Amino acid sequence: MSKLVIVGTVAFDAIETPFGKTDKILGGAATFIGLAASQFHVNGAIVSVVGGDFPQEDIDMLASKGLNIEGLEVVEDGKTFFWSGKYHNDMNSRDTLVTELNVLENFNPIVPDNYKDSEVVMLGNLHPLVQLGVIEQMTEPKLVVLDTMNFWMDCALPELMQVIAKVDVITINDEEARQLTGEYSLVNAAKKIHTMGPKYVVIKKGEHGALLFHEDEMFYAPALPLAEVFDPTGAGDTFAGGFTGYLAKTGDYSFENMKTAIINGSALASFCVEKFGTERLVGLSRKELHQRLQQFKNLTQFDIELT
Repeated sequence: MSKLVIVGTVAFDAIETPFGKTDKILGGAATFIGLAASQFHVNGAIVSVVGGDFPQEDIDMLASKGLNIEGLEVVEDGKTFFWSGKYHNDMNSRDTLVTELNVLENFNPIVPDNYKDSEVVMLGNLHPLVQLGVIEQMTEPKLVVLDTMNFWMDCALPELMQVIAKVDVITINDEEARQLTGEYSLVNAAKKIHTMGPKYVVIKKGEHGALLFHEDEMFYAPALPLAEVFDPTGAGDTFAGGFTGYLAKTGDYSFENMKTAIINGSALASFCVEKFGTERLVGLSRKELHQRLQQFKNLTQFDIELT
């Protein structure tokens, strides 16, 4: 089993969807990634920052999942990053109501010494220079995975391109892939992203699943059709956590194994959206995950006789 470093936000979210609304609840990219990866009992460390207002019980919960929290800095006189959003009826689009960077504004990530030799690095959505700072602390990672978003394409593109050149896998959604490359076809977009550095490109299509590209090979993982989506916040991060958690557990970074990793990521993301915030992931059992993986298998397997 390989070590895994997870970099991203540990934060407060306040969410409103057609199904209800919350006050401040636990959120953040590193939180969702870590909870998903912990399903595979990986040796993972969270590198992030919170303020003195962050509850100790949430830090204890992350530690209870087997996640190393030495790299989770607590700035006692600061406030934790806060995001608030409102989802539209289709649940695919949302409006950001509030973004308070707080302690994140001056975040300087420090990877714990005994995780600098980690084989897998998961760079959650943060400023590209913060992500770069983490890559530079690692000794010999075998797989660096990058998650980013259109915000950084708009306001920090040169720095983002520097990071993209140094990673093995990039995960972005279809809209972002088109923005980054200027290509409408996702196949052509993936080809162009390959030339920027990443050997593997994962394009997330929300409720329509995810695509994996590697050289001339392509794989499509469906999303499980769900009766209701309660809260999509963190689904992409949960996907990334399942993906990297599975790869760290198996230590196999081949295209074939990435296919299985993507299915695991999709299965975990399908749980994330069933309740507000991290609630569903915190109590998720291995048995439930196995049952859902079987559902994915049944969804896509068929015998065909060619006549």
